[in-house]
Amino acid sequence: MSDQTAPKITYTTLSADNDAIHEGIEEALERAKSLIGNTYPLIIGGEERTADETFPVINPANTEQVLFHFQNGTAQDTRDAIAAAREAFPEWSRTPWEERVAIVERANQMIQDNIFDIAAVMMLEIGKNRLEALAETAETVDLVGYYIKEMRRNNGYVREMESQTGSDHNMSVMKPYGVWGVIAPFNFPIALAAAPVGAALLTGNTVVIKPTLDAPWAMLQVVKYYYEAGLPEGCLSYITGPDETAASEIVTNPDVDGITFTGSYEVGYELIYQRFPKDYPKPVVAEMGGKNPVLISPQADLDKAAMGVMRGAFGFGGQKCSASSRVYVHRDVYEPFKEKLVSLTEEHAQVGDPLKRETFLGPVGTPEGYAKYQRFMEMARQDGTIVYGGEVLKEGDFENGFFVQPAIIEMPHDHELVKKELFLPIVAIMPVDSMDEAMAEANDSALGLCAGIFTEDESEIDWFLQNIQAGVVYANRSGGATTGAWPGHQTFGGWKGSGSTGKNIFGHYSLLAYMREQSRTVYRE
Repeated sequence: MSDQTAPKITYTTLSADNDAIHEGIEEALERAKSLIGNTYPLIIGGEERTADETFPVINPANTEQVLFHFQNGTAQDTRDAIAAAREAFPEWSRTPWEERVAIVERANQMIQDNIFDIAAVMMLEIGKNRLEALAETAETVDLVGYYIKEMRRNNGYVREMESQTGSDHNMSVMKPYGVWGVIAPFNFPIALAAAPVGAALLTGNTVVIKPTLDAPWAMLQVVKYYYEAGLPEGCLSYITGPDETAASEIVTNPDVDGITFTGSYEVGYELIYQRFPKDYPKPVVAEMGGKNPVLISPQADLDKAAMGVMRGAFGFGGQKCSASSRVYVHRDVYEPFKEKLVSLTEEHAQVGDPLKRETFLGPVGTPEGYAKYQRFMEMARQDGTIVYGGEVLKEGDFENGFFVQPAIIEMPHDHELVKKELFLPIVAIMPVDSMDEAMAEANDSALGLCAGIFTEDESEIDWFLQNIQAGVVYANRSGGATTGAWPGHQTFGGWKGSGSTGKNIFGHYSLLAYMREQSRTVYRE
């Protein structure tokens, strides 16, 4: 295997010209291609299991190619996984936190050791380019590593309290809930699956993970790493299968004590947050998307602004909850900004085979997204203006894939394409007459995940930070106007309909969502 110590790739890395990186990816792609055609199992309570039926994982860059087959797990398979987690919980929760940390740390090192191979399969499964795939795998390692540091920094979340009488000994102890379900999305199939699994295990919960059906391979490897690292049987199960069986069972089963979900507001709030608690409140850690605004002032550096919006809107085809999706540009600089954004998109947002070194934008990751893109572009042609792109690509190498052009559109401020999360390489740009109008439009949303501003005026930055309604905010970020949060540097989470806890992931307070507090008082003379 190639050198695993090549320079780290993050979401704001502009290029990857390091030969060690590309050598590692090329070798890993050859290994990944040798896996094509394999069938993979469920893992329930540490044991592999097959179901009566399997489903195919399709290459979005070539829909005639079946990459792998995975098991169509049933509701009973999921119930068995939950039962195994329930049985394993008492012993795991009593395991000293230092031992839990050691096991998670060993598994996390295995992710690091296999970073190129995980990234290579991800490129096949969902069409991420090299930078995006390597960045996600590196983020996973740093994210779980950050949680490990937090567990140690907080001494396992055991704190001594003050004594009232001198003979009372008082402690605050954070305790795990029990069985934790994780329902992961397609766009970050390892980072947003392995991170909550790591958080739940570190804090003493046992876990049932349901990965995305579009890219389930990486998380299967992570589950195997955990058992290789010494995780006791039953503590972690891996279930693939239709949402109406596996995910629904996790949400409705009374033996599940907490859930982490990443996905749309409609699913996260209406189908999980409102349905999951029954006899008493239970924790739901839900990240439910964003419709992320960018404000561009007359005082902006327009080169920075155009690059930031281009990268924020079109990185991984806009299939990020943090994607820059609506841009409010002061009328005084609207035309020059639009010209720069179109020029940069033409220059940098090359669409192509995600396995190739030069590709910026691979295919749309799912058939549902591909169909939505076509419908949304028809709406844009009817109700607004397509400034750039907007076409599906079907010629030559694009014939059998979900390839589309990045699209820059102009729309009425109240249009569905401006208000609704699209999760595609589509960005709406709109002129405004004042920055106050831009702020009002930015905050006029049920979602509040990310937001950005471009201005060289410090007072405008202060005004933006005081008034914007979002959980993750950036000023003058040319590497991605609303994207690119990294563990240890930024936390990530939403306000309003974008999040359920008010606490961001990979932050100081993240692990607290997976535990509940117990106050202990013991009198000793």
